[in-house]
Amino acid sequence: MRRKTKRDGLAFDFANAPEVWAPWLFVALPEEPEARLIERLLVRDERAFNELVRLYERRILALVTRMLGNRAEAEDLAQEVFVQVFKAIGTFRGDSKLSTWIYRIAVNLCKNRTKYLKVRHSGEQDELEAHAERVPMGEARNANVGAVERPDEMVAGKQVERVVQRAIQALEPSFRECLVLRDVEELSYEEIEEITGLAAGTVKSRIHRARGQLREIVERELGEKLR
Repeated sequence: MRRKTKRDGLAFDFANAPEVWAPWLFVALPEEPEARLIERLLVRDERAFNELVRLYERRILALVTRMLGNRAEAEDLAQEVFVQVFKAIGTFRGDSKLSTWIYRIAVNLCKNRTKYLKVRHSGEQDELEAHAERVPMGEARNANVGAVERPDEMVAGKQVERVVQRAIQALEPSFRECLVLRDVEELSYEEIEEITGLAAGTVKSRIHRARGQLREIVERELGEKLR
């Protein structure tokens, strides 16, 4: 069930959120308006915070949902991302785009939550699989992960989407984050380097290996080779 909550005095409402966010729904702020928004955030303007949430909640919820594989956990973590953004905005130095800085916070929180869920033996995939039926990952532009190169030529597309969702969650977390940022969120290699703090070669290597592992898992699940 979608929730309307308030945390640290800040209101969150995902009532109008689609089940899984599509990356192309996000529109970056022009440089000058973004600078003005940051100024307002620095003086703790709550209306500026609400604008920030409206601008970025779709992408952040999409990212953490893909990373965690559980809608309820993702909604909770997305709220935490914006709380941390609001608290830490004074540390933003402007040496990267605001969106990159927010992504970095989201990815780090995802890492911590993943470790916590692993200890709890949690991370069920039921919700994410259900949402994947409504908004297939393959709809994203050039989404190598979602398309799996030829979903329409194999079994029913919905089944492939579910298999891909499970396969993503089976990847080693450090590989998964790079893969999701590149093939689902469609970020540049440079942006991924800034977000993860990894060297260019490491980012490309992890994406390459993640794609290979993903293919192996999907082929094993489907019982046939992908062309």
